[in-house]
Amino acid sequence: MSKKRVAIIFGGQSSEHEVSRVSAQSVIENIDKEKYEVEIIGITKKGQWLKYNGPVEKIGSGEWEAVAHNKLLEGKSSENETASEITNVNSARQVIAGNTKKPIDVVFPVLHGCNGEDGTIQGLFELAGIPYVGCGVLGAAVGMDKAYSKIIFEKEGLPQGDYLVFNRKQVNNRLEEAVAQVESTLTYPCFVKPANAGSSVGVNKASDRESLEKALIIAAKNDRRILVEEFIDGREIECAVLGNDEPVASTVGEVVPCNEFYDYEAKYQVGDSSKVVIPAENLSTETVEKIREYAVRAFKCLDCAGLSRVDFFVHKDTGAIYINEINTLPGFTSISMYPKLWAASGIPYSQLIDKLIELALERFEDTRREYTNTLD
Repeated sequence: MSKKRVAIIFGGQSSEHEVSRVSAQSVIENIDKEKYEVEIIGITKKGQWLKYNGPVEKIGSGEWEAVAHNKLLEGKSSENETASEITNVNSARQVIAGNTKKPIDVVFPVLHGCNGEDGTIQGLFELAGIPYVGCGVLGAAVGMDKAYSKIIFEKEGLPQGDYLVFNRKQVNNRLEEAVAQVESTLTYPCFVKPANAGSSVGVNKASDRESLEKALIIAAKNDRRILVEEFIDGREIECAVLGNDEPVASTVGEVVPCNEFYDYEAKYQVGDSSKVVIPAENLSTETVEKIREYAVRAFKCLDCAGLSRVDFFVHKDTGAIYINEINTLPGFTSISMYPKLWAASGIPYSQLIDKLIELALERFEDTRREYTNTLD
């Protein structure tokens, strides 16, 4: 049986570029080379697409980009090249789709944040007519937008905290009005975040009017829509979901952040100071099963596919469960919760990659359309 050709795409023009590189390196190091022939494509922060075939360990550090550019300058032939430039969307589509001799079978977008898990690049894959790991355009777009996902969660009957949504012009032009609305609706402390961002980039906890104003301004720099959420004094519990139309949930894990909350620094920059406890301790069986049920319901109501990680709060005093958000392309680094949850649930890293590729191919076949004008 011939190997399937998998294009792993990483980097991208988002605030989570660095996280994507580390995730991609982990995926490339763990994918079964006996089953798959891997094509590596990196997207720089400037939006340049580069095919790459250099040392894998240089991807996480960011050194891959210099290697790729140097090979371009050397003018290698297409048969011996280590990297080649993809200059625009049309050529990107052509390279992703492959050629008649060695076509790409499936794309694994190891991309986080805007332009990676928000439906934009998924639309490119759809136009290219090629299977890809993860949610389709709709699930990716709505899952990325925390404000719209909350609307759908509410329709689904999933419990969540109170929130308000503002746009950038409101914050920039009528900041006092926005602050007054928050103070009349919510209480301090509260959380302020960009509606479209991940890895807690641009997220801040506001404890008074001054910090709220600063947090709104920071969030508005990261996105045109801003979310202000009620503070819930809860444990941070996460659950991984895997599947397409009949998804399953993993065991649940708890994040014990080293900082006041699980911000970007706590996630990626402080080593082992933040703790991940899998499975989460001191939760009743009923609570764990309810979280798993809510995670699957969240996944299905957004029409997600392949994978997602759903984050919850469990109130420290009442034990009440609140859904926080869904991540449709969660981190795949060596310390990321998603692969760790599935490893604890009996699916090791390499098998998880296999399953995601299988699900991508299954979803591709399931979404094929036949166009006909007759009822014959």
